[in-house]
Amino acid sequence: MKVLIVEDNPRMRRMLTEFVGHKFTEICECYDGDQALASYAEHRPDWVLMDWQMPNMDGITATREIIAEFPTAKICLVTSYDDAFLKSEALEAGAKGFVLKRNLTELELILVSDLEH
Repeated sequence: MKVLIVEDNPRMRRMLTEFVGHKFTEICECYDGDQALASYAEHRPDWVLMDWQMPNMDGITATREIIAEFPTAKICLVTSYDDAFLKSEALEAGAKGFVLKRNLTELELILVSDLEH
């Protein structure tokens, strides 16, 4: 199982890697949404953990691009922004989940639920 972490903050990438690393055999990373589609195409991960606010392309736009090209992609937005509109936009874009960085136990539940099916 592979995961792609799309996150501009290196410390947060490390934290996510430590948090979910035991669930995946391979962890791929990129630091911006504008790299996400190419990275997804190259690695074909089972899950993408996508930040929202990044310098060149935000996570919602990157999610739309990946889903347009790979409709079965599983993407979970992992963000600091607790915003109902943002959550709605993420799910509308095709994300399978929306998790706050301060509550990564929800991410664990999403991944465990998927891995069990």
